[in-house]
Amino acid sequence: MKLLRLALAPVFALALAVPAFAEKIPLNQISAYLNGLQTAQADFTQVNADGSISTGKVYIKRPGRARFEYSSDKTLVMASGGQVAIFDPKSNQPAEQYPLARTPLSLILAEKVDLGRAKMVVGHTSDGKTTTVVAQDPEHPEYGTIRMVFSDSPVELRQWVITDDSGAKTTVILGDLKTGGDLGARLFSINAEIAARK
Repeated sequence: MKLLRLALAPVFALALAVPAFAEKIPLNQISAYLNGLQTAQADFTQVNADGSISTGKVYIKRPGRARFEYSSDKTLVMASGGQVAIFDPKSNQPAEQYPLARTPLSLILAEKVDLGRAKMVVGHTSDGKTTTVVAQDPEHPEYGTIRMVFSDSPVELRQWVITDDSGAKTTVILGDLKTGGDLGARLFSINAEIAARK
């Protein structure tokens, strides 16, 4: 028995020397991070449902406001005042608008993010480097899901994948997220943008 213990000692020593895989970040910690995220901006790469790739800059001002400026053309997507507006220069129509509540993006733009709510989180995993959370509106799961990927130490949102009500997936990969600072109201004014494009 003593010989067996001596033989196993190097194995235990090696096991202790190897860094442990990172635990998945708890949901309450992720909720606290999102609630603390007042303003943020970053370059982004978007992989669309048809496989095409777009790039641009995103501005976030919680609660409820986001602005996606696409670099390839003057396409602009804005969330503000409970609405999402899509400004497409290839279309002569007025901006297409629909309620923010109908998109899973509303879950991270909400005034109070609580991922502990019943039936909100439908997936919570870690690959040892990042934590992935899949969330949906508990009252309206038919609106789709948002799959968010967070790095640890410090906790930071790195990307999200929105699966809409038709099953189409849009992936947004964030560059370095710059948080804090003042983002003016004009950046998020749908009405001001409509007036400027007339």
